[in-house]
Amino acid sequence: MAEFPYFDPKYILVAAGPFFFLTVMIEWWGVRSGKLGGRYEAKDAWASMAMGFGNLVSGILLGFIGSAYLLWVWNLPIRVLDWGFSVWALIAAVFAQDFLYYWKHFIYHKVRWAWTSHVVHHSSEHYNLSTALRQPWNSPILGLFVLSTPLVLLGLHPLLLAFVGSFNLIYQYWIHTEAIDKCPKWFEAVMNTPSHHRVHHATNPRYLDANFAGMFIIWDKMFGTFVPEMAKTEDIRYGIIKPVNSFNPFTIAFVEMFNMFRDALMPDLKLSERFKYLFKAPGYSHDGSRRGSKEIKEKYVADHPEQAGSPGLPKVQ
Repeated sequence: MAEFPYFDPKYILVAAGPFFFLTVMIEWWGVRSGKLGGRYEAKDAWASMAMGFGNLVSGILLGFIGSAYLLWVWNLPIRVLDWGFSVWALIAAVFAQDFLYYWKHFIYHKVRWAWTSHVVHHSSEHYNLSTALRQPWNSPILGLFVLSTPLVLLGLHPLLLAFVGSFNLIYQYWIHTEAIDKCPKWFEAVMNTPSHHRVHHATNPRYLDANFAGMFIIWDKMFGTFVPEMAKTEDIRYGIIKPVNSFNPFTIAFVEMFNMFRDALMPDLKLSERFKYLFKAPGYSHDGSRRGSKEIKEKYVADHPEQAGSPGLPKVQ
């Protein structure tokens, strides 16, 4: 492990590229031949893979921003520990980084500034391995890397966090599929699985803002955001509330950021309203003309009172 600090973890994802492409092709063939469950649309799948390639390029070109900041934090005199690169440090980093990922993922869904990046990953109306590759291009400039500051100050080296973060993302690759129904109960109880993550990508009212886990579903169960998949009673609809309706990678990458600034720069708004368009949850509008996930759930329960209080839905007020 002595040479580990000189290894750039983002190249783990570059090296995994051929594996990703090969397994997408295998699943695509399996779905088309009827041997596997799921759906593929050629334009959608190729757009997703283009987004994945662009994400790697943006990471290589701009990833130094977050790395430089966290290395600067590492060298601050207020850092209290140095866990080094031992096996125990690696184990601690896996759990700490995944815990942080849960909350970062939560913020991606609750703050529109962050949603301009994460919406890319949710924009496909299909759910297959190519969807896992549909990644944003603007993440390095959003500044969410500052959320790793506490972990660095507690003694986890930034490159160690990046190393386990890369494997966290690789773990999440296989859960983007409809070809796997359920895993063993003990595994479903602890780990994130295709079943759990299908819920996260759904637009059904009960499934909105649920299952934010990266590797360990235990965080959602601890913090009240877990919703089980109810495939036998309700078909899943994938995508986002307002579809992108484009397979152009540049449109997919930047349309929500454009929409956010367009909303914030509308005439005759108060300054506070402009900031709310930037930092409130997606669905905010100054005139109440749009609905966020909370309002969508409430409206669904009002229209279907017999489902009030069922998983993912509020009780009758």
